[in-house]
Amino acid sequence: MVRFFYIYTNYIKLVSLLKILIRCALFVFCKKIQIQNKQHLTQKGPLLIIANHPDSFLDAIIIGSYYKRRVHFLARGDVFTKKHHRFLLGLLNMIPVYRLREGKEFLHLNEYAFTASKNLLAKGEAVLIFIEGICLNTNELQPFKKGTARILQGTQEMGVQPNMHVAGIAYNNFFGMGKRVNIKIDPFIFNTTIKSGKDRVDFNSAVFKALNDNIQPPEIEINTQNNKTTPLFLLGRCVRFLQTPYYLPIKNFIFQKTKGTVFYDSVLFSILLLTYPIFLLLIGLLMYLISIPLPIIFIILVGLPLLSRLGIK
Repeated sequence: MVRFFYIYTNYIKLVSLLKILIRCALFVFCKKIQIQNKQHLTQKGPLLIIANHPDSFLDAIIIGSYYKRRVHFLARGDVFTKKHHRFLLGLLNMIPVYRLREGKEFLHLNEYAFTASKNLLAKGEAVLIFIEGICLNTNELQPFKKGTARILQGTQEMGVQPNMHVAGIAYNNFFGMGKRVNIKIDPFIFNTTIKSGKDRVDFNSAVFKALNDNIQPPEIEINTQNNKTTPLFLLGRCVRFLQTPYYLPIKNFIFQKTKGTVFYDSVLFSILLLTYPIFLLLIGLLMYLISIPLPIIFIILVGLPLLSRLGIK
């Protein structure tokens, strides 16, 4: 029991550290992330977060990293096909859910996803569900699937009525760094106990209205000539240019690998999250070998990502 508590405590610390790292990475990757109603991010107890799904795993990464707690979420099952993928994604609290296009032989596994979600809510955890059941690179809501209503129904049958949030997320673009993101979170109340197909339809209709109101695409910001020629902006552009030998090959490689899919943003962010610290360490090592003082090395390594952000148009 003591050993289990020790492992669990270290796991929670690891998840908290990972959230901090992800938020630091998002600070550099995105020009601006604006969250309305931040007070709801501290919600305790069983929590069902219902969101739209415009930009693949990046949606879950952004929403999950800003909640002040561990968030489990359902993800498309085809990314769980390899054993090491299942292990890594499991560490990130992902639960696989399968669609017909992944093959009929996998559909029976969806019962696991529904059961796991219900059990997590019954234990007081938070579960994030993308109710559209599909990702398209658009801020426009797609027709809802019935899975969310089924999970809520099963949770109610267990005697648990979770708190619910509708989280609308919207982007000004779906292609690479420098994007602006708006998130609006509101509590959602559905007093009906779901027992029939009609109840599930009524639930989806109510969620659609609430979620659609919360999807607020960022306004296009027009840079004036003055903004483009400020010393900090020009310095940022120079720093970004100096990092081109690192960034450009990754960007081009991921573009080719994800061409025709919705995964470009999320894969690019994930690869940069894993490789950029190594890139900075190599620069630091190089500066150390040429006898640059450690305090200056530290300032440069911290300044590089911050200045890069200033150079985003």
